[in-house]
Amino acid sequence: MSGIKLMGTGSALPAQEVTNFDLEKKVDTSDEWIVTRTGISSRHYCTGEENHLGLCTAAARRALESAGIGPEQIGVCLVATLTQDTMTPSTACVLQKELGMPEDTVCFDLNAACAGFVYGLHTAECLLAASAHKYALVIGCEVLSRITDFTDRSTCVLFGDGAGAAVVEWREDYPSLCAVMGSRGNREVLMIPGVNTGAASYIHMDGKEVFRFAVEVLPRCAKEVAAKAGIGLDQVDHFVFHQANQRILDFAIKKLRLDPEKCAGNIAHTGNTSAASVPILLDELVRSGQLHSGQKVLCAGFGGGLTWAGALLQLA
Repeated sequence: MSGIKLMGTGSALPAQEVTNFDLEKKVDTSDEWIVTRTGISSRHYCTGEENHLGLCTAAARRALESAGIGPEQIGVCLVATLTQDTMTPSTACVLQKELGMPEDTVCFDLNAACAGFVYGLHTAECLLAASAHKYALVIGCEVLSRITDFTDRSTCVLFGDGAGAAVVEWREDYPSLCAVMGSRGNREVLMIPGVNTGAASYIHMDGKEVFRFAVEVLPRCAKEVAAKAGIGLDQVDHFVFHQANQRILDFAIKKLRLDPEKCAGNIAHTGNTSAASVPILLDELVRSGQLHSGQKVLCAGFGGGLTWAGALLQLA
């Protein structure tokens, strides 16, 4: 069996922290209303001096440093996102120049919304098998403050900006990710109109339907990944779920009968960062010493598309 292991992580959050009390000044809401319904106390927004590429670059450099490798060793660079600075070139291609990766590096952006980073891990696993370079840089990054409708009090309190990155290595003797992915086409539940399509490019979301979808697919996806790996959920050391809403997370943890100590979260201070949420939380676990070498972490994301994805990742 061949596969990938996690070699290093990195993350970056914009300097500006926006608390619920800050939002109270511009939106008809309250700290108590937001916390009880979402678990979010603050999030970060890019200012005029910050952008998507800058967040990606900072997270990527930290991940490379953590892994102890140089950009010339990267064979695949993927950026999971739906808020890149430019439609083309892709952020991944610009990063190739910024970081000094080889010209034969496979570079592209990937949009699977909040499941994007886990999609990217499995895509990198497959591409590295055919690459001369056996390391991949997988990034999840969003600047959701750009596409947030601040007249919609039910959604504007949810989202934040940030980036997370992971360096993975492919080897013949490494375990498979045992990835599980899926999609259920739906333009009504969660949608962002494209540029010049006649509607503002803001996030449109039916919160109740997203909740129903999430509490169905997240537990099922986690079970399927464990079954594919031939292990029980009790043999997983950590669970890193997309940080969408604390109520969704609590429901899934209870339904799966997981030990809450294995299910760390950071939504309280990051908000929902879409494709960036899983890698940001991964980096926090690594840098805090909670995730150790040899441990297994089950990552799972779900979001617009509708999409979902899960994978069992091991820290080298």
